[in-house]
Amino acid sequence: MLRFERAGDDRVLLRQGERPVLLGRSVGGGCCPDLYLHRLDGYRSPLPPLPSTSMRSAVNWPHRYARRLEEAEGTPLRDGRWDLSTRTVFQPGVWTEDFVRDWPGGRLGLYCGGGWHGVLPLRRLSAPDAPRVKAYRKHARDGTLAPVLIWWVDYLDGWLILDGHDRAVAALAEDRVPECVELTQVLNEEEWRREVAEVTEGHEGRMAGLARRPAGPGTDRQRATLERAYADTLATLPYSAGPTRFLPLPGGPAAWDTLAARAVFQCPGD
Repeated sequence: MLRFERAGDDRVLLRQGERPVLLGRSVGGGCCPDLYLHRLDGYRSPLPPLPSTSMRSAVNWPHRYARRLEEAEGTPLRDGRWDLSTRTVFQPGVWTEDFVRDWPGGRLGLYCGGGWHGVLPLRRLSAPDAPRVKAYRKHARDGTLAPVLIWWVDYLDGWLILDGHDRAVAALAEDRVPECVELTQVLNEEEWRREVAEVTEGHEGRMAGLARRPAGPGTDRQRATLERAYADTLATLPYSAGPTRFLPLPGGPAAWDTLAARAVFQCPGD
C-alpha cells in the first residue's frame, strides 16, 4: 500500500509498503505554511512497463490502469471509493513553475493564493535526451504517448506521479502538456451526506431569501436558476474529491525525526 502517515501537527510521511519514500514537514503558522519535502530513492511504479506496440493501439487507458492497480501492490487503493478518469486540461502553471523538478528536496506553499496546485514526482527525473525519454518523445510527436498516471492528494492541493515520469518529461520536452489518467479518492458515504446537508441548507437559505423579496418579472427565472444550480451540485457530489486519509505514524514525532536524520533532511530553524 502507498499511504500517508502523520506525526504531530507538522510532520508527514509517505510510505510504500514498509519503505519511506517521502518526508514532509510544515513550517510557518497561520493560513500559509510551507511544506518542506525530502524524497527518498526506492519508489516503485505499480504499473508494468508499457511496450511501444501497446501505445500505438487503441486503448482505454483508465480501464487498463484500473485493472493493473487492482492487481498491484504499493498503490494508494484501500477501503473507500475511487475514481479514475482521463485528464488533459490543467490550470496554467501546473506543469511549468509548479512542476517540481528538483531532487530530492522541495518546498510547497500549500494554502496562500489558493494552494500549491502542482505536480510532484516520486523519483528522480531523467534528462530530456535520455534514451527512453527520446523514444517517448517520438510517441509524443506522433500523438501515441500513453498517459501519465497521477494521484490527486487533497492535503497537498496537487498531484503525485504514480507512473510515467519519463513520459511526462518527454511530453514537456515536446512543449506538450502531458495527457494523464487521474486517480482520486472520492467522498465516502458519511462525507457525502455531510456535504449534501451543507449544500441543502445553503440552497434552502437562498430560496427563503428569494421568497421574502417582492415578486418581480425575474423572480421565476431566479428561482429556476437556483433550483438548477442545486441539482447540478448534488449530481457532482458523488465524484467530489475527499480529504487525504492519514494513518498515525508508529513512534510519533520521534520516529519521524529519526528517519529525517538518516535522510539528512533539514528544515529552516532545525
